[in-house]
Amino acid sequence: MLTFFRELFLPQRFFLALLANIFFYLLAYPFPVFLALAKLGTLAWIGLVLVDILMLFRQNQAVQAERICPEKLSNGDDNKLTIKVLNHYTFRVSLEVVDEISPQFQVRDFSFSFSLNPFEQKTINYTLKPVRRGVYNFGKVHVFVQSILGLVRRRYSFEFKKEVAVYPSYLQMRRFELIAFSQRLNELGVKKIRKLGHNMEFEQIRQYVIGDDFRSVNWKATARANQLMVNQFRDEKAQQIYSIIDKGRLMQMPFEGMTLLDYAINASLVISNVAIQKSDKAGLMTFNTHLHQYLPANSRPNQMQMILETLYHQKTDFQESDLEKLAIQVRQKITQRSLLLFFTNFETLSGMERQLPYFRAMAKQHLLILIFFQNTELRTLLESKASNTEEIYLQTIAEKFEYEKKLIVKELQRHS
Repeated sequence: MLTFFRELFLPQRFFLALLANIFFYLLAYPFPVFLALAKLGTLAWIGLVLVDILMLFRQNQAVQAERICPEKLSNGDDNKLTIKVLNHYTFRVSLEVVDEISPQFQVRDFSFSFSLNPFEQKTINYTLKPVRRGVYNFGKVHVFVQSILGLVRRRYSFEFKKEVAVYPSYLQMRRFELIAFSQRLNELGVKKIRKLGHNMEFEQIRQYVIGDDFRSVNWKATARANQLMVNQFRDEKAQQIYSIIDKGRLMQMPFEGMTLLDYAINASLVISNVAIQKSDKAGLMTFNTHLHQYLPANSRPNQMQMILETLYHQKTDFQESDLEKLAIQVRQKITQRSLLLFFTNFETLSGMERQLPYFRAMAKQHLLILIFFQNTELRTLLESKASNTEEIYLQTIAEKFEYEKKLIVKELQRHS
């Protein structure tokens, strides 16, 4: 009996019918002729409610539901989830499926409404976009069922409680890996350029084609083949590529729901994966007031899994980053000349100039690439038309920040 009352719910139609009966009883005071109609309506209402209850509760587990959720979610991406619902009733029913998704999504009343014919199954596909790494707790799946009468509803609850970890964007990592190996990088704006010079490994001798460097002509092979032959080189393999991620207070800045640190983590994961797939070695360093994580560059089979797990646990704080300590650690730990991809952020020219000596120190031993972030919301604000004093003021401040970014870029280019 207790289970019955836990599963029984009264929809709006139940109370509307009840109000209609009360209305006829009220009319019966000045007009007694309505009393008989009110009594007849009450009996009909009670009878229909009992029939509706009998229809919905005569079968146990007349509705089945299942949530299909991946073991982990990709941060910043649309992750696909599925709910399957099967109707075992012998009549058509209306359903409302309520999924208890994790509170981190800040979505209430996450539900789907539809109808099912007898013994019909429906698959509901939906996407969720997490913006923070960590553990997300999913609860039950509730299915509210009502018949064509619609006077009562029965609730079915299915235990699908699950903890799902949100990892750095592995979906983006796979997408860029596919694009890189299918030679479609030009679709993302990556332009191919001819590499000049011979700082590469010899691969083969082939026939000359227009555009080849004359300095690569192999004269002995040309004489034997009686046509121009050139030496073909390939990129040197097993080069070290390090992603260095700043976890200081500036990386706490939010943008479209995610922090700059999360954007840096997602980009590092993509670059590291492509580097390893291209036979190079990928490594990782994270820091703020001191060096937090150091993963030596390697191309072993489990290197990407180690990078993924390391990035998953990274958190930022509001402390000022100490690049002097970082420069010392880079000199001590990375002894072979490497490509350093430094993810950080600057808001003022003076802030960048304070760190410039340490960048120059690292650039003496390695190829250093600074990656910092541009606020696209400022660009949108600048391109919009100001219509009042407040908007003019905001555009003036935005232009100041935009100009500061341009000065930072020019100053870095001057020292490159």
